[in-house]
Amino acid sequence: MLEASLSGNSSHSSFLFGGFPALQNHHRLLVLVLLIGCYVTLLLGNCALLLVIGSVASLHSPMYLLIASLCAVDILVGTTIFPTTLLSLLFNWDRISLSGCLTQMFFTHFLSSLESTLLLAMALDRYVAICLPLRYNKIMNASVSAKLLLFALFRSGSVMGTLVGLAGSLWFCDSNTIRHCYCDHMALVSLACGDTERNRAAGLAVIICFVGVDTPVIFFSYVKILSVVLRASTSGEDRWKAFHTCGTHLMVMTCFYLVGSVSFLSPNINIPPDAHTFMGLMYILLPATVNPIIYGVRTKEIRNGFLKIFKVRAKKLKSMKVKVSPAGKGKT
Repeated sequence: MLEASLSGNSSHSSFLFGGFPALQNHHRLLVLVLLIGCYVTLLLGNCALLLVIGSVASLHSPMYLLIASLCAVDILVGTTIFPTTLLSLLFNWDRISLSGCLTQMFFTHFLSSLESTLLLAMALDRYVAICLPLRYNKIMNASVSAKLLLFALFRSGSVMGTLVGLAGSLWFCDSNTIRHCYCDHMALVSLACGDTERNRAAGLAVIICFVGVDTPVIFFSYVKILSVVLRASTSGEDRWKAFHTCGTHLMVMTCFYLVGSVSFLSPNINIPPDAHTFMGLMYILLPATVNPIIYGVRTKEIRNGFLKIFKVRAKKLKSMKVKVSPAGKGKT
């Protein structure tokens, strides 16, 4: 791919996505398998979960509302990167303005950090439910849920707004090819001229603020939960239910943080550009695709809710067919 260069006294106003240079002749296959396959699964799975949680009154508890929020964030974060990546691979429309790049960067990182905060809130919700069951309804009420949501939005918005603002103040006078298929912070900063220490320090601070804070709190919450469950004189069925519910949340969290860690470390490893781009895509698409599958398969209440909706719709469809049937049909 050709790289545009400007003179040393001007800055680029637009950029090109590097994408998958080694797979130039297989872009349509990539679109079919990687993007449409993942994205369609992401949309169907998360929308189905939102439908079930929204339709079944028994699922309107804090835990399931947090799962619904996670589904909404997964849909939005996938949609943030899908259009530009699809257009780039299908039609080679791989140019994006600096303002467009910064906007995409903000929403991508904002939504990813919001997902981290939601996973933290889910761990705290399970901690209160299992370790302080008698106080659960008092602690996890509508007011606390609203405050948690506002805190998550404020933390992600302020931190990512600062990060993107610093990136927007940089001068880009060398290559204008972003070695990625969407606008990632470090991929853009690596193209800047001059000193980028502030930006790299801000990127590290963001990782510490979210992964460095959220992960230990989540870890210690589940250690405490495990300790309480093992010491409690509850029946084997109740103990298994607690382990099963927490295990489901841990699977989702492990997927998110593990893929995110690999994606973060990949620029520091000597791997082909295509592999780095693939890691970046998986960081966004893989957790968002598998989350509804994990919750849908492993959560009995959600499975029952889905079956309930399916049966209600089937009954309505059957009754409609009976109403439109000819008057004498079926008589002997």
